[in-house]
Amino acid sequence: MTKWAMVIDISKCIACYNCFIACKDEFWNNDYYPYSAGIQKHGQNLITLIKREGGKYPVVKVVYMPIMCMHCDDPPCVKAAKNNAVYKRDDGIVIIDPEKAKGQKQIVEACPYHVITWNEEKQLPQICTFCVHRLVKGLLPKCVEACPSGALMFGDLDDPNSEVSKIVKSGKAEVFHPEYGTRPNVYYLNLHLMTKCFIVGSVAFKDTDECAENVKVTLVSNEGKELMTTNTDFFGTFKFEGLSPGQEYTIKLEYPGYKEKEIKVKLEEDTYLGYIFLEKV
Repeated sequence: MTKWAMVIDISKCIACYNCFIACKDEFWNNDYYPYSAGIQKHGQNLITLIKREGGKYPVVKVVYMPIMCMHCDDPPCVKAAKNNAVYKRDDGIVIIDPEKAKGQKQIVEACPYHVITWNEEKQLPQICTFCVHRLVKGLLPKCVEACPSGALMFGDLDDPNSEVSKIVKSGKAEVFHPEYGTRPNVYYLNLHLMTKCFIVGSVAFKDTDECAENVKVTLVSNEGKELMTTNTDFFGTFKFEGLSPGQEYTIKLEYPGYKEKEIKVKLEEDTYLGYIFLEKV
């Protein structure tokens, strides 16, 4: 049996907003009964991009993440709806009935992801439907078709040969806010870019004032456990990603003929340590 799902690679999202525009064009003023009614021209979108900025000059990170209905296996909106106004199809797609759901604003408030929008003109809660009206014609969702960077992938989880099935089974994809317990069918690659932090530094030799290439840099936990090891690049730069905020770390730097150096870091946000100078033994 078909089970539709989407995988979004955050590292490939270039914030072109093609998905946003294509979705708006597909659903504004267009009814696709019995799946959906047309959305408003202004103030309503079925897909949005959330933005995260981190770091500081000269190391700054800006990341964008498309977010839409997660088509959860255990959707709170279904439980909040009256008269079966929200239901989950056998293929996994969640549908808000455009007739039965009228006036039921509690459906909007039930979603922990805040992706159900309210159509004030029609007094109707509305969501992304994975473009089910296109799927029945053998077409991809409009956002996937419009994405120029390949950040959005769509397919059948129950088909072992589909791209999304292979990615999800590899364990590389994650769901957003798994603690909600809704079991979403929208997955993300490189989610750490949005939810975790980095530590970056630049290393130089104090005696020569030159960039220090190939310095061994080790990330050590507060308990003394070595977590990651890397080497500085040609510009003396190193980077550790995917770190949880609120933790304390030690950065240990080692290079033959130079004194070992340790730097304590209490990580609260993306952190650039600036230039770190190594002194000769």
